Amino acid sequence: MSLIDILIALIPAFGLGFQVICMQLIGGKYTNKVMGMAIVTLLVGIGVYFIKQPVLTPALWLGAALSGVGFCIGIILQVKSFSLVGVSMTMPVSVGEQLVGTALVGAICFHEWTAANQWLLGIGALILIVVGIALTAYQEESDKGSDFKKGMLYLLISSIGFVAYASFPTAFHLSGWDVVFPQAIAIFIAMIVLCSFEHDSQLFAKKTWQNLATGVCFAIANLGIIFSNEINGVAVGYTISQLNVVISTLGGLWILHEAKTPKEVRFIIAGVILVVAGGVMIGITK
Repeated sequence: MSLIDILIALIPAFGLGFQVICMQLIGGKYTNKVMGMAIVTLLVGIGVYFIKQPVLTPALWLGAALSGVGFCIGIILQVKSFSLVGVSMTMPVSVGEQLVGTALVGAICFHEWTAANQWLLGIGALILIVVGIALTAYQEESDKGSDFKKGMLYLLISSIGFVAYASFPTAFHLSGWDVVFPQAIAIFIAMIVLCSFEHDSQLFAKKTWQNLATGVCFAIANLGIIFSNEINGVAVGYTISQLNVVISTLGGLWILHEAKTPKEVRFIIAGVILVVAGGVMIGITK
């Protein structure tokens, strides 16, 4: 790999990592944050359509729509978890659960693991990730309140949504560039529908437009993943993109100044290391 290839592979990691930090610094309700992302996603999707001009088949629309709805469920509940358990706990747990989910779906449904060494490596990776999740979820106070329990439940459902977001394009045999436009439309429509349940009169208020910056971070990451996979291959591109959890977690601790005891910080950092190691091992199986 050349230096340029490595830098391209790092784009998704930085985009996704700073997306989280950006939205928390800007603030607003969760509806403002996700709507800002959806608006930029739609604009980028339209731009990609005119450049790539994909053939919009029924299978493409269906797969992209299901994927887009999964993303909306995933991101809404993930963002709601930030206010319950903090970014530094949310992100390693979320990424870890997504890694486990996508790996199992890939191995069982798409038969991505066919050799014995892939299964051994994959199972070892899943064990590391699960232990890493447990470490990042550690709280020094044994009495875990309702916010913690609600946050963990939100993250579990969120991760199922993100796994659907990642898996449906593969299930429908869709290419990365082709899916961007219809998926963007699905995300925009689904986000409006889901946010409407909040009856939020401030859905398109100032904070939403400020969170276009959050959407730019996501768009850079999303397009970066497609570029990286084309240039470096899925194994390398996928693996390096998982470093976003390092950026977002450390950002939560040091930029957002989330309150953690020294022992909790040590557990979180150890957990992140295990989650990233597991992600690297899963990347090797691809």
